Amino acid sequence: MEKKKILIVDDDARNIFALTAVLKARSFDCHSCLSAAEALELLQNDAHIDFVLIDMMMPEMDGYEAIPLIKEIPAYASTPVISVTAQAMIGDREKCLAAGADAYISKPIDVDKLLAILNNA
Repeated sequence: MEKKKILIVDDDARNIFALTAVLKARSFDCHSCLSAAEALELLQNDAHIDFVLIDMMMPEMDGYEAIPLIKEIPAYASTPVISVTAQAMIGDREKCLAAGADAYISKPIDVDKLLAILNNA
């Protein structure tokens, strides 16, 4: 069985490091980018990513701007995009979903919840 590939997009390398460690231990193949622009470039040139985990609050281009652009790439129109945010306020989930995210998870990330999202996507 082929490992599922996850693209982690976060401007904080510590978050990428932690998520990568957890997900690799669960047999996921992890790729990462420090910006939404870098992620869009990678997705336009990459053959296959199964999931995108994207931080919603990043400088220059945030997740709210990037998700619709990801969904416009024909190969990724149906790829599950999971928004990740420290902003766990009322309405944030709805705002993320309205931007085109398929799921929402808040920081600090509950690994069991994330794995459930990945397994059900």
